[in-house]
Amino acid sequence: MEKLKSSIQNMVLVLTGVAIITGGILAYVNDLTSGPIAVQKEQALADGIKSVMGGGELKVAKTDTVKQNDPKGKEMTFIVYQTQDAGGRDLGAAVQSTTGGFGGDLKVLVGFDPKGNILGYTLLEHAETPGLGAKADKWFQKEGKGNIIGQNPATPLVVKKDGGQIDAITASTITSRAFLLAINNAYNAYKATPVDGSTGATPQTKEE
Repeated sequence: MEKLKSSIQNMVLVLTGVAIITGGILAYVNDLTSGPIAVQKEQALADGIKSVMGGGELKVAKTDTVKQNDPKGKEMTFIVYQTQDAGGRDLGAAVQSTTGGFGGDLKVLVGFDPKGNILGYTLLEHAETPGLGAKADKWFQKEGKGNIIGQNPATPLVVKKDGGQIDAITASTITSRAFLLAINNAYNAYKATPVDGSTGATPQTKEE
């Protein structure tokens, strides 16, 4: 019995030691990789902002966080990257917007000019099936069937099935609705962004 008890204690000590060592290794690896991952994400975001704002030389003059409630009262958070060209002229803003899709959250980065017209968009994250995610990334672009580039969501963008003007992704109305909702919400957040004189931004007028 004593021998069995001793064996169990030794086993527990060994397992504890292995767990401590493994935890230490994981913590070290995480610390080692967190820096490069953060840099990679920052670069991806910078590239995304440049892309949705139509390319060219630009800088983020100001970053705002806008909180709004959806119709059900749930708080939504938007990040608004106000941009300028090299001469300090207001170019509009890139807005990060998240909404629920068919398979989970759909995170979109959409660019607006100072008047609120859509310059471009990109999907930052999505939990849709691979085929649907790929379609959403292309479907609403200028060359896509559901083209929204150049449109102004002052009149909300809605799929034709719901009485709107936008062609939904084939066999994926839910994803299309979620995508357009993210765009409409991004526009509303942009129009609600506080104007700071230091950014050189043109004051936004709210639509009636």
